[in-house]
Amino acid sequence: MAKKGLCIVLAVIFSVLLTGCKISYSFTGADVPSNANTFSVEFFKVSAALTNPSYAQKLTERLKDQLQNQTRLSLSPTQGDLQFGGTVTRYDVVPMAIQGNERAGINRFTITLRVNYVNTLDESKNFERDFTQFVDFDGARNLSDVETALIDEINDKLVQDIFNASLGNW
Repeated sequence: MAKKGLCIVLAVIFSVLLTGCKISYSFTGADVPSNANTFSVEFFKVSAALTNPSYAQKLTERLKDQLQNQTRLSLSPTQGDLQFGGTVTRYDVVPMAIQGNERAGINRFTITLRVNYVNTLDESKNFERDFTQFVDFDGARNLSDVETALIDEINDKLVQDIFNASLGNW
């Protein structure tokens, strides 16, 4: 009988402790502030030369999709609790491996973004920094033939880097 009473007391204490503590975790690795409800993504500007005309739109939409799919936050047209924006500063192709006939055997397609992140609820989390990703492709191919697929691949990497830097729980 005494053991049963002790078990009940311990169960009550354990329950009180659990309800008094807030445990928050996410399967996506996101560390979203509990008082944040919205995010906004400003259309990315372009300062890089010879950028695909639709690139900034694709990047902006990809970032919005990632945030909507990986967090509980709602998209706000402007002034979200968490604000993302930036500039495309590099968008280029350079040869990486020159063959005997002075043609590139491998080309590297690189995109760099200057991202501005504002957490209106915790200014210590704000940052402005560069993110760069690249993909190598066969030098016998023209960029225009593979650009769409390469942009998708690079954007996936860039958006994940931005997500990890701003909301990643690492």
